[in-house]
Formats: sequence, C-alpha cells, structure tokens
Amino acid sequence: MTEGHDAAEPRPGLEIRPVEGESALEQWRHVHHVVVPPAAMSSEDARGRLRRNRLVNAYVDDVLVGCSTVRPPQDGVATVIARVLPEYRGHGYGRALYEDGLAHARVLGAEAVGTCVPAVNESGLRFAGKCGFVEVERYVLEGEGDEWIDLRLGTLTGSG
Repeated sequence: MTEGHDAAEPRPGLEIRPVEGESALEQWRHVHHVVVPPAAMSSEDARGRLRRNRLVNAYVDDVLVGCSTVRPPQDGVATVIARVLPEYRGHGYGRALYEDGLAHARVLGAEAVGTCVPAVNESGLRFAGKCGFVEVERYVLEGEGDEWIDLRLGTLTGSG
C-alpha cells in the first residue's frame, strides 16, 4: 500500500485494467520502480509476478497514474498493494486501486488482507493507516538494507 494523501474522490475517466501483454507489464513495472525503488525488478521477475498474482494498471484518459498487485491468499490472508505515481496522488486513485484489490481478494476467498510498505514511505504508511491497517512486523530482507513493514487489515467481513 504505497499511495499517499488520497482524500479526494477519483476523477471521472479512471480505468483500472488487468495487465495483459508486454507493454502493459512494462507500464506496471515502471510505476513499481518509481514508487518502490528498493524493490526494482527485471522484466522476467515481473513476468513471474504476473503468473502468480493479479496485476492491474490505472489510467485517466489513457494516462498511466498507478498500478496494483493482489497476491492470492496464503493461510487466508491476501496481500493488496496499491501504488500511485507521485504527481497523481491526492485524487482518489490509490483508494480506487485499493478497493478494487479488496474486491478481488474477496473473490479469491481471502479472510483477511495484508500489505507491505517500505519503512521510508511515510505517505504510504499514512494511507495504510487511514484504511485501517495496523503494523504486524518490521524486517530487512536477507542481503538488503531497506526496512519493510507488513501491515494487516484483519477480517474482510464488513470492510472496504
């Protein structure tokens, strides 16, 4: 969950589209790299994510504004991550991506939802907090130096 100051309703024209094809995958990867530079990945790594997860891009009037990832539930917990390019934050796009991800997590049978945010991403942590997420773990991946925070929403019953 890496959105930011996202209080406004989304502008008309917001489209959330599943990632299909190399061009859309490269757009998803671009947003991912801009928003989460410590987790940069190769095109092949992104293809692997696409095989395992639901990836979508968000557009306003065909202009790329963000993306999201929904990881299938493990032990009942799906992971929903919303990312919005910095210049498009504060227009409700992160909220729309998050709600779309929550709906998909429900379809997958998730009982709860988690997300992960780099510790340095203060706006992403604020956004997650506004959505009701609470911190459950802080960690540094082996061989890395960046701290990550896992957060949990809890039950999906009545949320979203």
